[in-house]
Amino acid sequence: MFSVTVRDHMMIAHSFRGEVFGPAQRLHGATYVVDAAFRRAELDADNLVVDIGLASQQLNDVLGQFTYRNLDDEAEFAGVNTSTEALAKVIADRLAERVHAGALGEGARGLAGIAVTLHESHIAWASYERSL
Repeated sequence: MFSVTVRDHMMIAHSFRGEVFGPAQRLHGATYVVDAAFRRAELDADNLVVDIGLASQQLNDVLGQFTYRNLDDEAEFAGVNTSTEALAKVIADRLAERVHAGALGEGARGLAGIAVTLHESHIAWASYERSL
């Protein structure tokens, strides 16, 4: 399996509900380094997994929907604990929508999957991987 990974970051604010989250139940900020890995079994006609420039641009556009926002105030996240794991899935799903819409180029239609990893720090991160 071939893969290409692009990286960006986002800064958000949010809080959690539930005793398991301890002090993170209070409003707090998070800065995530975000990796999006695009995978396919065979390279496209140009010998690429995906156009790195388009992949970087689309990741940046998706993250721009969240950065500098308090996710507690966003209607789509009402009643949702926006854990690192949950955010990785949302980002992967939005990138998949863009692949299907052709925003990453025609060659990207041959992608087999996407994995999104959100790094909370140098010692903790979470990922979500999905098929296309």
